[in-house]
Amino acid sequence: MVKRIIGRGLLAGAVAGLLAFAFARIFAEPQIDKAIAYESGRDAAQEALDKAAGLPPDMGGGPDLFSRTVQADVGLGVGMVFFGMAMGALFAVAYLLCLGRTGRLRARTLSVLVAGGGLLGFYVVPFLKYPANPPAIGHAETIQQRGSLYLVMVLCSVVFLAGAVWLGQRLQTRFGNWNATLLGAAAYVVAIGIVMALLPSLGDLSDNVRLYGHHATETPLPLTDPRGHIVYPGFPADVLFGFRLFSVLAQLVLWGAIGLVFAPMAQRLLQPAPAGARPKEASPGAGSAPDPVTT
Repeated sequence: MVKRIIGRGLLAGAVAGLLAFAFARIFAEPQIDKAIAYESGRDAAQEALDKAAGLPPDMGGGPDLFSRTVQADVGLGVGMVFFGMAMGALFAVAYLLCLGRTGRLRARTLSVLVAGGGLLGFYVVPFLKYPANPPAIGHAETIQQRGSLYLVMVLCSVVFLAGAVWLGQRLQTRFGNWNATLLGAAAYVVAIGIVMALLPSLGDLSDNVRLYGHHATETPLPLTDPRGHIVYPGFPADVLFGFRLFSVLAQLVLWGAIGLVFAPMAQRLLQPAPAGARPKEASPGAGSAPDPVTT
């Protein structure tokens, strides 16, 4: 049973990954192209400022190993499918843990609820503290710190969500299902709120403060010359908003598809129709054998 549930989770994750890829390719990739164009223009402006100041050119970086077409099509597609399969496997494990511990919920209803919990724990709550950023946002000096902080945020969110579910189950007999659910949700909000308050904002990282001054985020500000004149604008707000909006919607497509694709498979596996059952409107055709009589 366990292997069959996980196998269905992997299949649902693969289908969800394909759907999320299609959505991201249509809506999010144009925002990424705009961000890359901004980054290229800003680099050129910075190179001109350095040349005017007599500084040596920056020889770092190099040509991309893969073209943007390969990255946007093959790279994004393969990455989203494998990511969807990984999330589908984790979803299936969480589904197995919830089976038999959620009262009289049907298999399909439980699937949708677990998928909603996955969306909340793995993406939405961490997004509130460290939202997704397109290329050109984020400094090379802080990549490791940013990755570590985001991982801490995801782990805390998932662990606290599981703890909230456990707490609600423990309190159910004493306070009832509704009140126990509210108490578990309140405990989650308080716990994750404390973590958010303790973790630093990206603009407060030591490398950012040392190199760029104290700012709220790593979003590039206008580039200025030594006299303070703006030679290149800051990162476009509409591109940043669009990228983050479509990132959230892509995750909604992913987790929604996992829950909806997995639901009927779980229903047929865990709650199969009785043998010999027929829809009410169906009737045996001429010459067909009658339904077996049950006693």
